[in-house]
Amino acid sequence: MKHMQLFVNDLTVIDFSYLCTERGVVGESWIVDVVLDGDLNAESMVLDFGIVKKQIKAIIDEAVDHKLVLPMQDANLCVQVSTRLNHLYVDFKAPGNELYLQSPAQAFAQIDTHKITEDSVTRYLEVVIKQELPENVQGIKLALRPEKIDGEYYHYTHGLKKHDGNCQRIAHGHRSTIHIYKDDERNSELEAYWCDRWRDIYLASDVDSIEFSDVELSATAKSFLNPDHQYFSYYAPQGRFDIGVRKERSEVVDCDSTVELLADYIARQLKTMHPESRFKVVAFEGVGKGAIASA
Repeated sequence: MKHMQLFVNDLTVIDFSYLCTERGVVGESWIVDVVLDGDLNAESMVLDFGIVKKQIKAIIDEAVDHKLVLPMQDANLCVQVSTRLNHLYVDFKAPGNELYLQSPAQAFAQIDTHKITEDSVTRYLEVVIKQELPENVQGIKLALRPEKIDGEYYHYTHGLKKHDGNCQRIAHGHRSTIHIYKDDERNSELEAYWCDRWRDIYLASDVDSIEFSDVELSATAKSFLNPDHQYFSYYAPQGRFDIGVRKERSEVVDCDSTVELLADYIARQLKTMHPESRFKVVAFEGVGKGAIASA
């Protein structure tokens, strides 16, 4: 049986967030390339491209996409079973970057590593995918890479309670660029301002803000929370979501955090700052998609 390799570049994009001691909660978007190593099957293929694009993409999406990825060996992290069925408490006590959550278990990916990196997520995904492949496929190699962006970009984390899919998870995110036009001229200074303002940010909707007394977090989390934190919660089809985040690591917006409304939010903010000018905001959500708003 002839041994061959099959490759698919740009198989998918995974949009997720992860916990980092130095940066806090980080929204990320990585492009996925895949190489399969194996014997030709009865159809003279290693694996049908249709199966690669559909099945392997689905496995990757289920494993990490739109989840909060947890470095389980990080000493700052504690994961416990919640009082709610199939929910977890996640306490992250990195000084200055504390984050506390209560969410359905499916909203998290737990990786046995000290630090979330392209390499650690790659190893995790390769093991998960290999278990689902046919016998003739002996090996798989993934490459995870960020989009090449000429200019500024930011990393943000959020949740969309009105979404029926996995966007409802309260801590998933994206690495995104932004194009801002002031009076029909692209303005790099304003782009840099927003990318600095939203660097490693948590974006929350004001309607989801709750009091300390109403938040559902672990007893340990509640003992560490202080006036520097604010709390957000909502119910969505997958369950109840709660988060406690430091005020300086977040921004509360007066709208849902869909990319459409975030583009509009930025445009409105710019118009308030410069009422004499016209603005167009091209806001990206991860790779190759986004929304346009004007003010």
